[in-house]
This record gives sequence, C-alpha cells and structure tokens, in this order.
Amino acid sequence: MDPFQNMQDWRKNMDRFFGENFWGEFEGIMKPPIPHINLYKSDNEILCYVSIPGLDDIDKVDVYVDYATLEIRGVISLQPQHHQLVHEEILQGSFERKIDLPYPVRGDKIHASYKNGLLIIQLHRLIHQETSKNRIKIRSIED
Repeated sequence: MDPFQNMQDWRKNMDRFFGENFWGEFEGIMKPPIPHINLYKSDNEILCYVSIPGLDDIDKVDVYVDYATLEIRGVISLQPQHHQLVHEEILQGSFERKIDLPYPVRGDKIHASYKNGLLIIQLHRLIHQETSKNRIKIRSIED
C-alpha cells in the first residue's frame, strides 16, 4: 500500500469532517515563510538581507516601513519557458512578510538595493528629539 495515498485519504477525511478550509489554518506552519530574511542591528542601524533569487524586475517587489515594522511584498518566479517542474526546493510564488524591527526607524532615511539575489534594506534608528520641560501657568478662578 502506498503511504502517500494513505496520507491523501486521511487529508480528505479531515476535510470532510472539519470542512474544506481546515488545512488553511495550518498553511503558515506547513510552509516556511518566504522569502528568507536575515536581520542585523547596531545601535543606530538595521540591515535586512532578503533572499529573492531570479528577480528580473525590481518593480515586482514592494517595501514598506511603518515605525517599527518592515513589510515586503512581491513575487518570486523561477519557471523557465518550455520546461515542466519536476522537483522543487526553492520556494516561489507571491509573498508577503511583516517583520517586527528591534526599534523604530526613520521613514525618511531608508536605502534598498538588489544584487546577486539579495535585496539589502538599510534602515536608520528613529532618535526622539529631546523635549524641554514647559512650565504650565496656573490661573486662578474666582467664584
């Protein structure tokens, strides 16, 4: 008996019992997130290395920063023309990653470049301006 067929049968039974969308809840667990990311920090700078192989058009990737969150969206497509996929280990398809940054970053000082399959994003720490103490004048209210 084929063990893979047993697994498919088991999966179909689970779908019938729990509903068609049962496996959708586990997709993030069963599939590793793409693209793979390395995040490095210093006192005032964050470097984010994003593995995006075969990117031929940088306009297919969007990078957003909001305070202390980095969001990357795009498509990884490696399918050569006139060929059929036989074995897949390099993950591909549409992706969306949200990364919590170790500290807030400046929205006006972000640099991104793509070279040798790596998207490199350079972010600078948001330094809060010193605020001075302001004395509040108290007024007397007469009855």
